[in-house]
Amino acid sequence: MKASETRSILRDAISIFILFNLIAIICWAVPFNFSLTRDIKNLVRPYMLWTGLFQSWDTFAPNPKSTNSYLEAIAITQSHQQKFWVFPRMEQLSFGERYRKERYRKFAEVLVQQSSAPFWPDVSRHVAGMFDNPSDPPTMILLVQFQSPIKLGAIGAAEPAFKPNIFYEYINAVPSEGLP
Repeated sequence: MKASETRSILRDAISIFILFNLIAIICWAVPFNFSLTRDIKNLVRPYMLWTGLFQSWDTFAPNPKSTNSYLEAIAITQSHQQKFWVFPRMEQLSFGERYRKERYRKFAEVLVQQSSAPFWPDVSRHVAGMFDNPSDPPTMILLVQFQSPIKLGAIGAAEPAFKPNIFYEYINAVPSEGLP
């Protein structure tokens, strides 16, 4: 095969990839529910979730999010000490950090959903690995979602109280070899 033919095939493949992504992102992002866009959304859903390109419209009308939430992991060690790890919270990061860590916001939104339950043990083991200490290893990891209602028109009001909800408990969390 000639070099010009190889370049032509490569250029066509890149063009098809770009066109596919444009169609997928546009159909995913438009807030309309036409049958064609709905069919395309169902077709590209696995790809959009896998790549992290998904977007939900729950920030905007007509049904904006009604709760503010964040996640924490609590590691309880063999000596019953508690160690906390807070998933990055966008409102507590600088602009540059928010840009780099936006994926954590999406991850936290998706992680608490029941459909993500298969990932909870892996997340718990990862947290256990962060607190791994041979003399006092973690024995339990709690994944906790804190939620507070968003009150419309409450500008300048006192910070609402966040209510905790333990959505996963991982017992005997002593990490195995090779965990990060």
